[in-house]
Amino acid sequence: MVRWRCLVLLLAALATAGCLLTGRQDDVQRATEGATADELYMVRFVRGYGRLPTFDESQKFRDELDQRVADYLNKHSEVGSSPRASQFRFHRRVSVGMTKDEVTLLAGPPDGTTRDEAVMKTAAKKFWPAIQPRAKEMWIYPGGWQFYFDGDRLADVTVAGKPPLE
Repeated sequence: MVRWRCLVLLLAALATAGCLLTGRQDDVQRATEGATADELYMVRFVRGYGRLPTFDESQKFRDELDQRVADYLNKHSEVGSSPRASQFRFHRRVSVGMTKDEVTLLAGPPDGTTRDEAVMKTAAKKFWPAIQPRAKEMWIYPGGWQFYFDGDRLADVTVAGKPPLE
């Protein structure tokens, strides 16, 4: 019995070491677009309830999002008549250049925010030299998404590891 426990512990240690050596734990990808509203909803729902949403729950979320998007585009006609409007109407994906209000409309409130440059540098990893000049604040979202803002505008996006629900 003791030998089996030792063997299991050894295998677990080797598996952990293998993961660390491949670097997968530290992978960061840089993007011009972030998660979709649906992806973030799904991750938050599973995190909160421990299950996937039902069809009705998902449909209710989409209906409410449709209404929020329509209200926003009615109030901001300059966005509604711009090429960015498709990001709201169809893609529902956060993208570089959006305002904080637009990001919040699609992605909801962040799980956390920071203005600490050391925290942002750690999150951005190898991309920090390119991101740093415009990164004044970082919003943290589920699934490893980090959104970097320069004032009111989304300046950059990174995701730690493999993007969720890919």
